[in-house]
Amino acid sequence: MPLPVPVLSEGVDPAWLPEEAFRAVGGRRVLIRGSGPLVETVHAEAAQACARFGGSLVSDDPDVVLESTGEDGSEAFTLGHRDGRTTVTASGGRGLLYGFFHVVRLGEAAFRGERHPETHRPAVAVRMLDHWDNVAVHPVMGQVERGYAGGSLFWADGRARGDLERVRAYGRLLAACGINAVAVNNVNVHATEARLLTDRIGEVTDLAGALRPYGIRTHLSVTFAAPMVLGGLETADPLDEGVRRWWAGATARVYEAIPDFGGYVVKADSEGQPGPFAYGRSHADGANMLAAALQPHGGTVHWRAFVYDHRQDWRDRTTDRARAAYDHFVPLDGAFAPNAVLQVKHGPMDFQVREPVSPLVSAMSHTPVAVELQATQEYTGQQQHVCWLGPMWSEVLRFGAEDGLPFEELVAVSNVGDDPFWTGHPLAQANLYTFGRLAWRPDADPGAVLDEWIGLSFPDAPRRLAGGLRRVLAGSWRTYEKYTAPLGVGFMVQPGHHYGPSVDGYEYSPWGTYHFADRDGIGVDRSRATGTGYTGQYTKPWDEVYESPETCPDELLLFFHHVPYGHVLKSGSTVIQHIYDTHFEGVEEVETAREVWDSLAGLVAPARHARVAERYEEQLGSAREWRDQINSYFFRKSGVPDERGRTIH
Repeated sequence: MPLPVPVLSEGVDPAWLPEEAFRAVGGRRVLIRGSGPLVETVHAEAAQACARFGGSLVSDDPDVVLESTGEDGSEAFTLGHRDGRTTVTASGGRGLLYGFFHVVRLGEAAFRGERHPETHRPAVAVRMLDHWDNVAVHPVMGQVERGYAGGSLFWADGRARGDLERVRAYGRLLAACGINAVAVNNVNVHATEARLLTDRIGEVTDLAGALRPYGIRTHLSVTFAAPMVLGGLETADPLDEGVRRWWAGATARVYEAIPDFGGYVVKADSEGQPGPFAYGRSHADGANMLAAALQPHGGTVHWRAFVYDHRQDWRDRTTDRARAAYDHFVPLDGAFAPNAVLQVKHGPMDFQVREPVSPLVSAMSHTPVAVELQATQEYTGQQQHVCWLGPMWSEVLRFGAEDGLPFEELVAVSNVGDDPFWTGHPLAQANLYTFGRLAWRPDADPGAVLDEWIGLSFPDAPRRLAGGLRRVLAGSWRTYEKYTAPLGVGFMVQPGHHYGPSVDGYEYSPWGTYHFADRDGIGVDRSRATGTGYTGQYTKPWDEVYESPETCPDELLLFFHHVPYGHVLKSGSTVIQHIYDTHFEGVEEVETAREVWDSLAGLVAPARHARVAERYEEQLGSAREWRDQINSYFFRKSGVPDERGRTIH
């Protein structure tokens, strides 16, 4: 018998799967053919939808046919509509599951007119969320590192949650937007989390069992030092035979417990985490050791490329954090095992509101690459601010993709917790949904994806509500950019927690996150001619585009160049006037968005409206603080007044 569709606790938001979303399919005669666990999930979903909306499961004369012809693991499905009948066919249960949710997304449109059979398949095979969740509450990082939506979905009171119904509901949400893999613990692996690999694997097994009915494979973050921490060995040298045997045995036991286990996520030799450098070995040596342990079982190691000098001397202008990942990994291209995936942050720094696409993404032509995005809004308002990231992600995923995607997998740091609204800010749900849909099809129009999310999350929304939601979300990323760090310079945030402005917060720190503002100008010279040479890591034409201030895009100017405050942008404005203007504009745009949201009060569920309204108050206060601190800093630094005569303190 199939498991019943998970039931949410009272007060938990249904996100993009409210009951009404299933009305079109649930009100019809549905025939299901095929067998296997995921076909059973589709059967349960269809049965519940029919029970809600008056349809029925039938054996003949159907309106809808959902058919799996095998169980081959393919995620593709074919959708057609002819002679009043909608058909979804797939060669396996995974494809049928995604096909079912595609029909839910389309609603009545799936049952109108003639629709010639069209096959849908994901462009990216692995579409994963990394949860930076701690089993035990960490004294500095808390329950979820960079988590802005409450505690962990998976862990409570130092162990896996006993009631996994909401984990099952989470798997359902993820399947409905196309996500197929989850890493359930923090990449910064502490002593407690390390034991999930061995004596606490049963807890991971339980989580995997809750996610499996919706096609989600479970992955685990592990410490490179596990043979020493857990196995009592004196070394973790990846070329030591005893170490390799230990990993092979530990991995075999994981697969005995979780046969469909996805593999390991590893942060090594990064920000103090242990790694192969301690033994004079390379990242390829470390990754390949784990890949060898996983290979007999079909598993993958995701090896993070976030490796740089985090003890930099701020006086040293030659060391450039942006260069680090490329310099570390490009010499190793071709040395990684086929099941070792290099996981690369989409930008060369750290998930800033604006930075160039990392040149490492397209440089590793002989190495599997996963691009890592950040759905949790660490540097984009921490889910206190509305900041829909779809347009930014779309720009990233389209960069250099003219001849095919330069990456094989897509990963995002999760923005979900145990908050009743899943993401803390109800409108931040749009980021999670958008990630899933862009991971399935990176060339999709993000605006169309936003419309999908609105239609599913607010299925009975009148035109005024739908229009208001588009208005407050569509431009919110650029609004956030306007009132925070200008022209790609990055950071300028409070150290540690990264919320709110602190222009010089990291300027004299060891982290390598500098803006170099002085009395004459601002920005980091990363040119080949006079700077750190970072522009030379790009292929043509981008190495030439970024090399000169005259050709560099305005939005990235200060990332690549140190320029005078009077430098004239392509917009015709000077750098200093652009800083003043955009910071005033950003606050005005937040004020307008808040007014739009207030006008929708009678059209949105009261609890949801109240939560967003509360967050808008915080966003507006924070935006004003950003405006005043940034403008005052640069007025005092440059001595150049605002040409419009506005108040700058």
